[in-house]
Amino acid sequence: MSAGPALSPRAELPDHAPHILVVDDDRRLRDLLARFLGENGYRVTAAASAAEARARGRSLVFDAVVLDVMMPGETGFDYARQIRLTSQVPILMLTARSNPNDRVTGLEIGADDYLPKPFEPRELILRLNNILRRSARGPADGAAAPLDAVRFGPFQFRIERGELTRDDEAIRLSEREREILTILALARGGNVEREALTGTNGAANERTVDVQMNRLRRRIEDDPANPRYVQTVRGVGYRLVLD
Repeated sequence: MSAGPALSPRAELPDHAPHILVVDDDRRLRDLLARFLGENGYRVTAAASAAEARARGRSLVFDAVVLDVMMPGETGFDYARQIRLTSQVPILMLTARSNPNDRVTGLEIGADDYLPKPFEPRELILRLNNILRRSARGPADGAAAPLDAVRFGPFQFRIERGELTRDDEAIRLSEREREILTILALARGGNVEREALTGTNGAANERTVDVQMNRLRRRIEDDPANPRYVQTVRGVGYRLVLD
């Protein structure tokens, strides 16, 4: 069976229901996502590859894209880059839980959010609702402001350069501190799961994340025991409080 529009058979969805493009080469997951989204009030079109998704996009307009990173041939990263050349449609990327670098790359490309596999279907709905709301509140032309740097208090962090300054005075960072701060900055003030901060060795470094965050706080916070900017989100991970 070819991957085409997949809607819940329980009820006819209205034309104004959000239309989601699901792109994943895993047929089972693709069908599950299409059915679950349809049951929750979304219109869904499914595609097994970037090429198929591109073909469907020629005749349909989507409100958001759910895009798997690891696809054979043209990857999710490749397709997301191509989308961003002409569109600011919200993109939710599905990434491997063991590879936090995938999530950083997706955010750098311009993805609006990421969801590590395996995931709870309810979390998918929550994240989709969030990015659709943010998109509705955005500029009239739908373009997201480029994120070259973030400011928090007297600090500025230039993401591409990995440079942190306080009142224009440079602050030396280790490679890990720079990596962690980049991930937090790209989340634009949102929550970042602890697993996304484990570095290139994944689970092997997860136990040391709290130690590394404390070191980063000592460089930034006036009172590291009561942080103002690098805050712990209980049960989730961390967030960087931006201006």
